[in-house]
Amino acid sequence: MSTTTADPTTRSAADGPDLAPLISALPDGAVITEVDSMAGYRMDWAKDPNAGTPLVVVRATCTEDVATAITFAAEHGLSVVPRGAGTGLSGGASALEGCMVLSTERMRDIRVDPVTRTCVVQPGLLNAEVKKACAEHDLWYPPDPSSYEICSIGGNIATNAGGLCCVKYGVTRDYVLGLTVVLADGKVITVGGPRLKDSAGLSLTQLFVGSEGTLGVVTEIVLRLVPLQRPPATLIATFKSLDDATATVLAITRTMRPSMLEFMDKASINAVEDITKMGLDRDTEAMLIIQSDEPVDYAAAEIEKITGICEEHGASEVFSTTDKEEGEQFVVARRMAIPAVEEKGTLLLEDVGVPLPALGDLVRGIADISSRNETMIAVIAHAGDGNTHPLVVFDPTDPEAEARARTSYGEVMDLAIALGGTITGEHGVGRLKKEWLNAYLGDDVLALNHIIKNALDPAGLLNPGAGY
Repeated sequence: MSTTTADPTTRSAADGPDLAPLISALPDGAVITEVDSMAGYRMDWAKDPNAGTPLVVVRATCTEDVATAITFAAEHGLSVVPRGAGTGLSGGASALEGCMVLSTERMRDIRVDPVTRTCVVQPGLLNAEVKKACAEHDLWYPPDPSSYEICSIGGNIATNAGGLCCVKYGVTRDYVLGLTVVLADGKVITVGGPRLKDSAGLSLTQLFVGSEGTLGVVTEIVLRLVPLQRPPATLIATFKSLDDATATVLAITRTMRPSMLEFMDKASINAVEDITKMGLDRDTEAMLIIQSDEPVDYAAAEIEKITGICEEHGASEVFSTTDKEEGEQFVVARRMAIPAVEEKGTLLLEDVGVPLPALGDLVRGIADISSRNETMIAVIAHAGDGNTHPLVVFDPTDPEAEARARTSYGEVMDLAIALGGTITGEHGVGRLKKEWLNAYLGDDVLALNHIIKNALDPAGLLNPGAGY
């Protein structure tokens, strides 16, 4: 990808305003207008086929850069598509034809305060980099999406990302204390701050978390931290039946809260085994990866109790270890599932969630949809909180296979709603799931979403077409 300083005479095919004033107002190299150089900013990992070519890409370095860019966009009626690391899975960062893509990838500062157990982070820093900086002070930022090594904190804020530890430690929203936000008219506001308790006014901080860049662009985040996680004990259990595996999840969560409770089905297990050759059981229907990070004696007791529950529910094999590196191999296998399944074909990525009692019905229903439509659907899940990731796979050269896959995608969404669930637990609605949003929210709640959007962005310039 070229990062050549923009030449105001080099324009995309889209009609638009003179960009020379914008270029002169921002640091050298901040603005890109050459079409080939902008190609890498057109879409996120969802690979939205409807993504357009932007008029301009702005790579901001600070809040002032973002305010300058948005003010310019507002003055000229340009749509603004905010973008982090581009690892989103629902098309929330898909460019619109002739828009401004506003990238926060260069905004990478962090300040850790071990006394208040907080850190102030710019949105371009990767999740893994935040964890590393905090660990130097024996502190931990818990939210850990599977893509934590490549996804940005700004993107995590935009979708309220979760991860493997959320069953015990919660999601991004639970760790955001304050935000600096640039609004649709270029005004800069600060909401919240480094305070653990604050009941003054409406909770505007939480309003922006998960808003997918439609209400404002976040330029600075105050995150709550916790003491460094203890080394976990790990348990692996395999099952010959999906029902036995999901029943085990319910039995565990009824009395315990492990620090990780993940699910992989046969298709995802085999996809990972194809790559890793680590000896995963190819014949098993489901595998649970469970961890306890309690103090050693308590963790041992918890793992022993979970072992008994797994065996009572028909586990074909149960293995546990206190060796951190050995346990991490299975966690890595779980994190690899999406790229491993992607080796099988083009993916339509879901992240539907249901109340825990409906988890078995959801997993079994997805298997039925897969069989009925003759379409591969691999299922991985943050099983401890009911958030599943069905991965619908198809051959892009086969129109009939693609049609069956898209039918399956919609049927999974419909199934989740029918079971009292949601169409997205942590990836966001983006542009790919809007078709099902009204069925999930209902007319009145969807209308309220639009009232809030119109109040903060009356011209509809911030990420139009995403979220709602």
